[in-house]
Amino acid sequence: MFFLLSKLLQYLISPLLWIVALFVLGLLLKKQARSRFAFKAGLVLLLFFTNPFLSNEAWLAWEPEPVLMKDVPVYDAGIVLTGVTEVNKSPHDRVHYQEGAERILDAIQLYKMGKLKKIIISGGSGAIKDVARTEARNLQQTALYAGVPAVDILLEERSRNTRENAQFTKELVQTQPRLQKLLLLTSAFHMRRAQGCFEKVGLKTDLFPTDFRTHDRSFHLDDLLIPDPEALQQWTKLLHEWMGYVTYKVLGYS
Repeated sequence: MFFLLSKLLQYLISPLLWIVALFVLGLLLKKQARSRFAFKAGLVLLLFFTNPFLSNEAWLAWEPEPVLMKDVPVYDAGIVLTGVTEVNKSPHDRVHYQEGAERILDAIQLYKMGKLKKIIISGGSGAIKDVARTEARNLQQTALYAGVPAVDILLEERSRNTRENAQFTKELVQTQPRLQKLLLLTSAFHMRRAQGCFEKVGLKTDLFPTDFRTHDRSFHLDDLLIPDPEALQQWTKLLHEWMGYVTYKVLGYS
């Protein structure tokens, strides 16, 4: 039930949905004052959520500080969370990436640098229907093609969300007594929720955020005044993560 509700909320918290709803409401309302208010509210939201400067500031406040690769000590394993590939997309002889491929790419680089002895990939499928293969298998293919030996890749393929990532990864780690020092790798925007889930199940990890969505603070007129549809997309992703973070806190998952 939680899995299905989370999918529904993903669509309900879209700023674009709110904006369209206000404009439609403005057309339907018969009283002129209320109609104008709905149109003005929709316009204000449109200008706010398409402002690149405001979007970037929100991301800067949310994402943790990056960690330099040269400063990473040696870990028994790096835990890579999935959620960055298309499992229902054909052809299935390749990996179709969304944003966030840095999760596995950074893990591979750290492995090649001798910073990770093994790579744990955690993730089944976030899709409601059956899929050709799990996301963990997708990322495993990438690591194998990059030259990581199969013996150094461990898979957790049951999880469908961040809470289950933590639960099932802990079960996997408990079967591997040599895995004591662990590094958690996920997108920077997702790290707070992931960290909370792993702490909740009692699996201690250090953090390596990847896939940063921010850029250096800019006061150029383009960023301050000119609307950008990309900013709307970034707000949608950030609001979705905030909703997930709060929901997990309320339910005691993190």
